Amino acid sequence: MIEVKGLSKFYGQTKAVDDVDLSIRKGELFGLLGPNGSGKTTMIKMLTGQIKPTSGTLKVHGINVLEDPLRVRELVGVIPEQETPPSFLTAEEYLHFVAKIRKMEHYEEVCNKWFEFFDFTDQKNSLCKDLSRGTRQKLMFAQAFLHEPELAIIDEPLINLDPVMQKKVKDFLRSYVNKGGTIFISTHILEIAKEICTSIGIIYRGKLVYTGRLDDPKLQGRNFEGFFLDLVSSRKGVSDDILEKPLKVISAPA
Repeated sequence: MIEVKGLSKFYGQTKAVDDVDLSIRKGELFGLLGPNGSGKTTMIKMLTGQIKPTSGTLKVHGINVLEDPLRVRELVGVIPEQETPPSFLTAEEYLHFVAKIRKMEHYEEVCNKWFEFFDFTDQKNSLCKDLSRGTRQKLMFAQAFLHEPELAIIDEPLINLDPVMQKKVKDFLRSYVNKGGTIFISTHILEIAKEICTSIGIIYRGKLVYTGRLDDPKLQGRNFEGFFLDLVSSRKGVSDDILEKPLKVISAPA
């Protein structure tokens, strides 16, 4: 579903993403972890064709993103880091607009199901500018999954959501993958990845320093937070069995 080779993005002398190789197969719930400023959002913007890489190749859904970024965004569900539904539309108008752009039929019923799922039917006629941050996040989540994409790419999926909605979203993402979907999320919250992801990548200062499944024997019996901090702080203190050879992507079965 995602194939990245030698992907880099420089802003002047700053290496936002530095020579990343990554492969994600169908059926994964993949979490890209890293501190703020590590390159997670830049990765997502390149994967969705919002910005061009400095070098490297990337395919999403089998499509060369550089050649046809619009087609990628037609197929993939995307939730950006900042929730940005148009301020001049109501919540319902926005979902209907997205559905029409995606050429969906009978979309009114589908939209209503999402209002019910997120429990904000009473606000569907409110202007987006008047919605709370949490409600705007619900709306952006709904628009991403409105057309039931095979792949969804989400930047910080639980931002601004209360604990009740966080659980609901986590349950939904797990269920979506169990039914055959593929999810790519980025987050700096370790607990989210540990709870719902099947595999992870850790990025630090633009470099992908680890990729593997969460059931990787290297992680069993170890403190996940300590493992993460070792990798993103100094690389010192990480056990020799992890560093003795290059780390490879370990993907979930197709």
